[in-house]
Amino acid sequence: NLSPLDPPGKFAELAGLIVDNLRAPDILALEEVQDNDGPTNSTVTDATVTFQQLIAAIQAAGGPAYEFRQINPVDDQDGGQPGGNIRVGFLYRTDRGLTFVDRPGGTPVTPNDVTGRNNNTQLVYNPGRIDPLNPAWTASRKPLAGEFRHRGKTFFVIVNHFNSKGGDQPLFGRFQPPARPSEVQRHQQAQVVNDFVDKILAADQNALVVVLGDLNDFEFSQTLQILKGGVLTNLMDGLPKGERYSYVFGGNSQVLDQVVVSEKLAKPTTSYDVVHVNAEFFDQASDHDPQVARFRFDD
Repeated sequence: NLSPLDPPGKFAELAGLIVDNLRAPDILALEEVQDNDGPTNSTVTDATVTFQQLIAAIQAAGGPAYEFRQINPVDDQDGGQPGGNIRVGFLYRTDRGLTFVDRPGGTPVTPNDVTGRNNNTQLVYNPGRIDPLNPAWTASRKPLAGEFRHRGKTFFVIVNHFNSKGGDQPLFGRFQPPARPSEVQRHQQAQVVNDFVDKILAADQNALVVVLGDLNDFEFSQTLQILKGGVLTNLMDGLPKGERYSYVFGGNSQVLDQVVVSEKLAKPTTSYDVVHVNAEFFDQASDHDPQVARFRFDD
């Protein structure tokens, strides 16, 4: 969670990781961004101050200028800390030829869609939420789809924060195998996102699509199989097994965060890594490790 009520030191820590460890990526996909008054249970849902404070901290740490895009949620409908109204969003650099294709964004309850064909494929709303009224997103974060351009190429980025594992039995608990009731909702969420990706690829089979975020499930899980749907590749699968973790819980190093891409981005020139700066350490800026993927657009 991040809000203006957090101490400046937390913003500085996160900014330091972004600038020094991640080398200030062109696009940052963020989760658990709280509204302007954080956990205060009010009617406030806007998070402009939170985003701007993080952007200022990045510049203070020697990083570049970023802009942000997001959609405020309906009050108290997306789970997380009561009153916080957590949401996902984008930060993107403006100094390296990257542009966010600005057109009117959707409302919290407006479902995004895809229009056009082949090279003219585009999002109806940018940014826009994916099927936000679907029961799969009850008390959970709605995914946000954004359309960017770089070196004349359009690509689509979908940032997610799926339903948590709350209520599941412990991995090494009394009951084996442990019951995992939370995954039912994640399976539904994965299907909704996969259906949206299928819309993009039906319009342009060569579309550049990145689906990423805290999916709250393992890389070998049914959730990921549903999400990939035979058309996406999980970059985590390409790492050595000993490096496949972004979170540690109950003594188990595990994957919860993923970067999943369409065929045209799953190529040898793509590089990917989990930056292990948080999960295994007592002193953490976050309890999850960030990930970095790099794509070439000159071919």
